[in-house]
Amino acid sequence: MTTNHPDDSFQLYDLRIEVICPEGARILCGAKPGDYFTLQGEMLYLPPGQGISIYSLASVLPLLAAKQRPTHGNDWMSTDAEIACPDPHCRSRLRIERVGLRTFRHAEVTAVPLVVE
Repeated sequence: MTTNHPDDSFQLYDLRIEVICPEGARILCGAKPGDYFTLQGEMLYLPPGQGISIYSLASVLPLLAAKQRPTHGNDWMSTDAEIACPDPHCRSRLRIERVGLRTFRHAEVTAVPLVVE
């Protein structure tokens, strides 16, 4: 049954993904300590003039949708926050931090009707 449910809202965490590097380590991915990007819903934002390696982005991208969603406190997705650079010779990491909740509405993010049973 398809209906226009009055409350079709859901929440996702906004994320901040920041580069962390051991002091004095040789960083090969072009990142600098403190470089970051944010994720708000499906939109990724970089500060002006800052880039990110597509390889570093590829290493963290599969985890971001899961990190945006509420998880059980015992789930490793709730506790583990650092992802290693995919280059085995680079010691940088990307730290994923939940920084706030944002409310979305089903009807605003998809053309597929909400089915309420």
